[in-house]
Amino acid sequence: MKLEIGGAETIQAPVEALWKALNDPVVLTRCIPGCKTMTEIAPPKTCSIRVSGAGTLGHGNGSARFEIEPDGPDQSRLTYQGGGEIGGLVAGVGQRILSSVSKHLVGRFFTALRAEFAAEGAAK
Repeated sequence: MKLEIGGAETIQAPVEALWKALNDPVVLTRCIPGCKTMTEIAPPKTCSIRVSGAGTLGHGNGSARFEIEPDGPDQSRLTYQGGGEIGGLVAGVGQRILSSVSKHLVGRFFTALRAEFAAEGAAK
């Protein structure tokens, strides 16, 4: 079953800091479990990622492209577009439920990414 995602979020961080976080393997793995590869890297504006995972209920893989633009003082707009494919038993739950789950997972990514910057700010 194919799944598409896309949207934009404002992150309280300058473009360079957001770029650095998205290209830090430790940060990226904390924010996106299963992240495997960064491709199409054009600092500090765009990059693409690949993710994959498998479990007893199914498997999935996908990719997403990020674009970063300044969006005011010390904040950036992160636009994303991507898609993936889900297989196995989990694919049987239907497109509507998987769309809700994907939105939830994207939300978790942005929550984790924002937490990275909040922790960095608290450490200063």
